[in-house]
Amino acid sequence: MAKKASKKEDVLNLEAILFKCRDILRQAKNSGSFFEKRDMMLTLVFLRFMGEKYEDGVASLRQRLIEEGLNPDNEEIIKAFFDDATFADGTFDLPVEARWSTIINTAAPQLNVALDTALRSIGETNPTLKGCFVEGTFTQRNLGANDMKKIVDEVNKISHKTFGEEKDLIGRVYEYFLKEFAVNATKEEGEFYTPHDVVQLIATVIEPFDGTLYDPCCGSGGMFIQSTDLVKAKQGDISRINVYGQEKEAATYRLAKMNLALRGISHNLGSESDSTFTNDLHKGLYFDYIMANPPFNLKGWYNDNLKNDSRWTDYATPPESNANYAWILHMLSHLKPLSGVAGFLLANGALGDTDALEIRKKLIENDKVEAIIILPRELFITTDISVTFWILNQNKKGGKYHGRQLRNREHEILFMDLRQWKENPVKGEQKKKVRLITEQIQRVADIYHQWQTEGTDGNNFAVPELYRSVGIDEIEQNNWTLVPSKYIEFIDHDLEIDYPKEMARIQQEMKELMQREKESQKMLEEAFKGIGYSINKEKV
Repeated sequence: MAKKASKKEDVLNLEAILFKCRDILRQAKNSGSFFEKRDMMLTLVFLRFMGEKYEDGVASLRQRLIEEGLNPDNEEIIKAFFDDATFADGTFDLPVEARWSTIINTAAPQLNVALDTALRSIGETNPTLKGCFVEGTFTQRNLGANDMKKIVDEVNKISHKTFGEEKDLIGRVYEYFLKEFAVNATKEEGEFYTPHDVVQLIATVIEPFDGTLYDPCCGSGGMFIQSTDLVKAKQGDISRINVYGQEKEAATYRLAKMNLALRGISHNLGSESDSTFTNDLHKGLYFDYIMANPPFNLKGWYNDNLKNDSRWTDYATPPESNANYAWILHMLSHLKPLSGVAGFLLANGALGDTDALEIRKKLIENDKVEAIIILPRELFITTDISVTFWILNQNKKGGKYHGRQLRNREHEILFMDLRQWKENPVKGEQKKKVRLITEQIQRVADIYHQWQTEGTDGNNFAVPELYRSVGIDEIEQNNWTLVPSKYIEFIDHDLEIDYPKEMARIQQEMKELMQREKESQKMLEEAFKGIGYSINKEKV
């Protein structure tokens, strides 16, 4: 019986699989640095997912042919439909050497060569994947045959049939390796991953359902993947959204291209990896939506060529000390002038930085800032600080938007403070200890959308300790700070206490406690007296 129970509990778990791979790589010779280990794993996972999608596509095509009265095993049919297959859902047609069925059945000593052959073949036959792979990823690293075979066998267990297609699985693998291999190194290396609940919050609030979506620091593409998942849930058609992005780190850029190609998402990440500030690959383009999680307080972003850059000529050159306001002005420069909406995250310091005061003042006066939302602490794996969700909007004058009639919100900003939303713990994490559940995310969106909608009185829109709509005059009186606690009413709960009633309760508890103490003392005295000894103080 015990054996049966243990088998029943032996359920596949993504983290358990990745932990085993991590363990194999740690002990293996030639496994390389953290980044090389991570990239090797992500490339393998990509090949696995791509191969599985191809197999699903072939099975679906066979079924369709059978339903149409054709024999999928007929040589002529194979030549017409399978030798150069076209799949309606964007699945890639893979040559034999690039299929996962070929890789998994390759003998251990030939695996490194087989994997590089697969990558080269995919790059040559699929133009959209050109530049995604480093030449000789596996043969140059030359991991031991048995170690490579063990890892491939583990990766073989990672299947969308087991773990589901609804989430960014490659992003989850990426997140795992950030967390397990180099949590402390991530900030220095500029590697960030935005958790699913935070992306869901941004997307649910700004609703990037159609048009163009841009992320100036797109990382592994997780923001795009999870946003298009929401689009599919709402509209069912991701072809209505085109994504644009830029990424500075070469390995992460390649990963983003792989990730988006695998999901069939139309994308333009520029022709190369490069800094958004020193080489804006999408200069002159304007987007309907921007979603981003830039590196917080990034240093070393500035050089003298940026002094008179057109992105901040209408404001001022952002402080060299960190890139927070450089990110804001960069995103603003890419928003469609009459309708663009941006939702992004920044460190809380940007709300009241004195060295960016003039830029912040002008952003507020020009009616670019629509909402400021402080998030709970410990939402991220790479930092435990509380961060701010900013919303910029090029149109606060009102009109129709996604089926709603919006009111004129000029010279108003909505402030929210969610720091008390800590009731949903995350288990087994080092830094991400809190998550936002769907109901909470929807509540934030409902508050924001209600505030925007025709019929709402912006002068009387507030709930103490949660949100408040504030006019520009009050913000000016507070020296242009955007710190929500300066505007949202916080109740001193100590003042609500009924002191006579509370003191009577405490008095009664103390009386009962003293009475129990007397009874215990009496019982102790009688117990000693029963064995011929007295502990009465008067007789000592």
